[in-house]
Amino acid sequence: MTKTHRSAGPPVPSRLRSEIARILVTESQLRQRVKELAKEIERDFSRSDLVIVALLNGTVLFLADLIRAINLPMHIDFFGVSSYRGRTTSEKLIITKEIRLDVKGRDVLLVDDILDSGRTLKRVGAMLRKLKPATIKSCVLLNKPRCRQVPVRADYVGFDIPDLFVVGYGLDYAERYRNLPFVAVLLPECYSRKCQKITQPVPKQ
Repeated sequence: MTKTHRSAGPPVPSRLRSEIARILVTESQLRQRVKELAKEIERDFSRSDLVIVALLNGTVLFLADLIRAINLPMHIDFFGVSSYRGRTTSEKLIITKEIRLDVKGRDVLLVDDILDSGRTLKRVGAMLRKLKPATIKSCVLLNKPRCRQVPVRADYVGFDIPDLFVVGYGLDYAERYRNLPFVAVLLPECYSRKCQKITQPVPKQ
């Protein structure tokens, strides 16, 4: 069952208040939901030799936690995909790496960090279908239903969130903030100015 963000979140660490508007999904909420997603995936793929195909780079933290929680045989490969390129809205999709595993006749789980316009998931899904897997299902950490531009849905969704620009837990703005252990809303001022570099560890929530 998809989780929907409802609260304003805990206080932002003091050193990030000039950059982060609020924490949208806490570290503990992420941890719990990833465990739930893993159980759902285990149930649906219990008889499969699962192939997980993840999209780089935003999935890195989500994927690491997810695969450690899934108790199934699996193989892992990656698509390199770029669409934001330092902006807050997606532009032309660029494929920077293609998978090398043979997925023909196998069950594939496509993992992405965020589903907004739907263009990335649609294009990568089409590329995978040409490789003739037995099945393809998709799993995304975050879903922005109001941003959809093409009719695409994910089979497994971590959290439904509003149309806000978020960072952390693998998601970035101009390759920053990926290491934050929570998902947070970036202040609009940071879109147009260079924020102070993050150098200190973020306290646990």
